Amino acid sequence: MDVLVTGAGGTIGTAITDHLGGDDRYDFTLLDVEPADGPGESVVADVRNYDELRPQFDGQDAVIHLALTPGTGGASNRDIEWSDPLADNLEGITNVFEAAVEADLDSVVFASSNHAVGMVELDNYPDVYHDRGIVADHTEPHRPDSLYGLTKSYGEDLGRLAAERHGIRFYGLRIGACRDPEYDHPYGDAERGVDAGRFERDSDAYEEQVARMKGLWQSRRDLAQLVDCCLQDDSVEWDHFYGVSANQRRWLDDLDHARETIGYEPEDDGEEWDAPPE
Repeated sequence: MDVLVTGAGGTIGTAITDHLGGDDRYDFTLLDVEPADGPGESVVADVRNYDELRPQFDGQDAVIHLALTPGTGGASNRDIEWSDPLADNLEGITNVFEAAVEADLDSVVFASSNHAVGMVELDNYPDVYHDRGIVADHTEPHRPDSLYGLTKSYGEDLGRLAAERHGIRFYGLRIGACRDPEYDHPYGDAERGVDAGRFERDSDAYEEQVARMKGLWQSRRDLAQLVDCCLQDDSVEWDHFYGVSANQRRWLDDLDHARETIGYEPEDDGEEWDAPPE
């Protein structure tokens, strides 16, 4: 299968190629604004430039759209104040879907986010990190907690349009928290905060980050498996799945739906960790 990966040099892109790059079922084309390291051909293009982007879709079976304008990730854009980078994200998403339709691809895998339903977390903070009675399952409607989350909701809706109007299978992945290899564990955000000097170990802020990640964490190998399940599926018209590991305290809770629909069987559980790696 020929697969184009946009934003291939980022955290999610490298998780995919680190774990699936040696799989002979896939021939990856790695697209980014700078040459991306990894298995497969590296091409330099900007998803905001349709003329630059469109030729890269020729001969592809699927696209995994990960590219994101720097500085617009996470829930940092909570205020109702639009910005050029956020508009760039919408333009990039639109260009990718238009190119996929024009090139007649079989499927699109879209890196959505937990922030598309992030008001569940905000409305139930901090109990959501501890109370297994608070969940958002796969039927949860869009409840973005930020303008960033709003752009992800747009991408999911555009994917449904591409599926229903143009017959392209669409998979929206509402990713919880997948991190670079150094922080690929449920203590990752807490340790990153210590490394950045934002707080100390044994502080309340540290413990809150651990509690949050023990629900939202998706290990890099579990994320790659989820993507693999989407690429191998031929039954879904359009759907979305939560990108989390089998965490006992997860509040993004549709693992039964993902298991039954595409065969996702995550291997990791944040509760199995009681300390960061030494």
